[in-house]
Amino acid sequence: MKKYEAIFILDIRKVEDEGEAFSKEFAALIEGFGGKVEESIPMGRIQFSYEINKRKAGIYWNFIFEADSEANDKILEKYRLDERILRSMIIVYDRPSKDARTKLIEV
Repeated sequence: MKKYEAIFILDIRKVEDEGEAFSKEFAALIEGFGGKVEESIPMGRIQFSYEINKRKAGIYWNFIFEADSEANDKILEKYRLDERILRSMIIVYDRPSKDARTKLIEV
């Protein structure tokens, strides 16, 4: 399994609880594929620099999870037509761990 990072921008008008229900739904989906969500980070409401689908702001969520590579395609396909999501992106998580960062600082 690989480690991935997913960022979702949710439509303010379609989400009532600042995306908490979406976060739980996403975690259940990942676990259904046999993966594991390591972090679920609510980034809050952020103003756009340009409008997206006639919206001026959105609710950002960042997820760090482990899953098979096939799960990415299934996740994107599931949320492709979801009205709550304005934008989504999944990338391979390749940041160094906290232990590696402290070793670099010590050297």
